Amino acid sequence: KGAEAMDSEPPGDSGTHPAEESEERETLPTENGGGDITESNIGYDFTRVPQMLTGAWVEYTNTQENFLKGCKWAPDGTCLMTNSADNVLRVYNLPSELYSEDRDVLAEMRPVLRMAEGDTLYDYCWYPRMSSMNPETCFIASSSRDNPVHIWDAFYGDLRGTFRPYNHLDELTAAHSLSFTPDGSQLFCGFDKMVRVFDTSRPGRECEQRPTVGKQRGGSGIYYCTLLNCTIDIYCIGTSRHLNWGWGRRANRVSKGPHPQGTHLDWRKASFCLFFGGLKDPEILCWDLRRPGKVLFSMLRTVTTNQRMYFDME
Repeated sequence: KGAEAMDSEPPGDSGTHPAEESEERETLPTENGGGDITESNIGYDFTRVPQMLTGAWVEYTNTQENFLKGCKWAPDGTCLMTNSADNVLRVYNLPSELYSEDRDVLAEMRPVLRMAEGDTLYDYCWYPRMSSMNPETCFIASSSRDNPVHIWDAFYGDLRGTFRPYNHLDELTAAHSLSFTPDGSQLFCGFDKMVRVFDTSRPGRECEQRPTVGKQRGGSGIYYCTLLNCTIDIYCIGTSRHLNWGWGRRANRVSKGPHPQGTHLDWRKASFCLFFGGLKDPEILCWDLRRPGKVLFSMLRTVTTNQRMYFDME
C-alpha cells in the first residue's frame, strides 16, 4: 500500500455507509455460475503476524524532504515500482533469496532503474502483459503535471514514446489517471470532465475523446482513478466531486455509483466485484456490479490524511 498526496479539502460527513445499515450480506452467484461470492471462499491465513524481510531506505533519506508516495507490483510479480516526492519512478527487483529458504538476512533493496519526470506525478501503471522474461513487454505509463503521458521501457529505463492529449484550446493537458485495457491495446486517461482513449500501437496525439458532461452523462469532476474490466466490458471512474461512475467501453452509457470521492479502484479477478477506496474513507467497499445499489461487504482500514491510498488484490 502506498500514498499519494491530493490537493483536496477534507470531505464533510458523508453519513453512514450502506455497509453499516445491515449486517446481512447476500450470497451472489459468480458470472460463470460456478460458486458463490462469500468471504468464506478466501483461504489465506491472516492469523500469522507479518514479518518484514527487507526494504529500501537510502533512496528516500539521502534527499531532504523526500518520501515514498506509492508502490505497485509488476503484473508478473518479479519486481515493483515506486513513486516518491522527488518525481522519480524506481523499479526494484525482488531479492533472489525470496525464492529460496534462506531468508534470515536480506540486504537492503536497491533500484535497478530510475525514471525521472519533470513535475509532480499524477499517476503511473504497468503494462498489463508485462513479463520480465520478455523485454518487449516491459513498459510503464506515467503522467505528470504539464507533461504528456510517457511510456517508459521498464527493462532499460529509456523513454519509448509519448501520448499527447490536448484540450479544446489545443493546449497540452496532463492526465490525472491512467489505465490499460487488460489486453494492453488501449490506454484510458482521465481528465476534468473527459476520458481520452489512446491506441497503444500508435503514439502521438490521435485519440478517442469521450466527454462525460451533457445530456444523459453527467460525470463532472477530475478523474482521480480509472479502472477497466474486459470480462464485463465496463470501466469505472472515481471522481473528485463525490460521484463514482461506470461506462460500457464502447457504448458511452452511464450509471451512477453509490459512493463519494474515489481515489483507488480494483477488480476481483474474473468477477463482477468492484473494490472502492475513497478520500479519508476508513473502509474499502465491495459491490457486485450486477446489483450496484447495495454494498456486498466492506473491509476496515486506517486512513487519516487527504492522500491517495492504494491497495492491491491477489
